[in-house]
Amino acid sequence: MPDRFEIVLPDWLRERVAEPISLATQDERMRFVVGLSAANVAHGTGGPFAAAVFESDGGRLVSVGVNEVASAGNSIAHAEMVAIALAEAAGGGYDLGASGEPAHELVASTEPCTMCLGAVVWSGVWRVVCAARDEDARHIGFDEGPKPADWVAALEARGIAVVRDVLRPDAVEVLEAYASAGGPIYNARQRGE
Repeated sequence: MPDRFEIVLPDWLRERVAEPISLATQDERMRFVVGLSAANVAHGTGGPFAAAVFESDGGRLVSVGVNEVASAGNSIAHAEMVAIALAEAAGGGYDLGASGEPAHELVASTEPCTMCLGAVVWSGVWRVVCAARDEDARHIGFDEGPKPADWVAALEARGIAVVRDVLRPDAVEVLEAYASAGGPIYNARQRGE
């Protein structure tokens, strides 16, 4: 029985973030993330999703993640999960919102699925910025899980700001290109079907 697992960022991504990166504006951060989702598809290293954790003030890039579910053979290897896990590893703790820590934000090419929504709550990020919507991912066949319809209000009630539709057309274009190219749509079913 294995006693550990490891998710490793693709070589092209490690090369892309080898030098420190700071992006001042919300649009710059999202453009970077949507670009990673497109590159993940182009390199054949995973699904059409990417995420990054930034320090909210100043925009210092803390970590990145791309979807590696199929390539890693691991259902939790969603872009947001990878980015959050790597940000926590970089900070040496499980709470990105701990006292004395800078405010962090998660920037994602698509709104979080059910699993990633839970991770957002426990991660300590102060803001979530999304491009494509849940329905955009569902439109190409992805199962985003039983996410509450009022997920934005639920996060905001916990003090986590949510910004939606930042460069949404760009992110939707990546999703549609992935589907048109025949990229694998995993977990596209519900029990009993």
